[in-house]
Amino acid sequence: MDPVNKLIELFSEFPGIGPRQARRFAYFILTRNNGFLDEFTKNISAAKKSLRVCSMCQRFFTSAEGRPPQAAKTCPTCSDLTRDQSSLMIVARDSDFEAIEKSGVYHGLYFILGGNVPILEKEPERRVRLAELKKRVSGDRISEIILSMSVTPDGEHTAEVVKAFLEKNVDTAKVKITILGKGLSTGTELEYSDTETLKNALKNRA
Repeated sequence: MDPVNKLIELFSEFPGIGPRQARRFAYFILTRNNGFLDEFTKNISAAKKSLRVCSMCQRFFTSAEGRPPQAAKTCPTCSDLTRDQSSLMIVARDSDFEAIEKSGVYHGLYFILGGNVPILEKEPERRVRLAELKKRVSGDRISEIILSMSVTPDGEHTAEVVKAFLEKNVDTAKVKITILGKGLSTGTELEYSDTETLKNALKNRA
């Protein structure tokens, strides 16, 4: 495969990017000057080096968020003792976490699954962090787990898979499992929802 088509193929792996957009991205990059390309690759490399994965919520965080990454195992959100320690919201991706935090409608803790489980997937543990989730919910401080998935076929299927998994791994007499969804339109990606929609969906969870 020639370098141009390889570049198009790489861009096609980005979430939500189809072949036409991938081709546009590839030719955009190829038409930039060397200064732009050097800055682009430099920033990708710097971001990659500074990133850490939080040992609690599994999200990416960097030294720009407060502490040197090499000295921090947990992100600032999980380390914040003023947050509601009894509430755990499970989301699919880091971008979903960012959307909810930006809205200011939720003040508990998080767990990032790392993606969705496709409907035909026979081994969901290969797609999302079920083993890490089991460790995360093993303590006795959590009283509610909120499943916050996009209202798409894969998102709803993921919520069903995770709910069934949790019901086997937590004491449901002590831990309430709720699903975010009412207030979100069918087909809605969580990261693109506005603050009022997220507020209503959280308020009307069941």
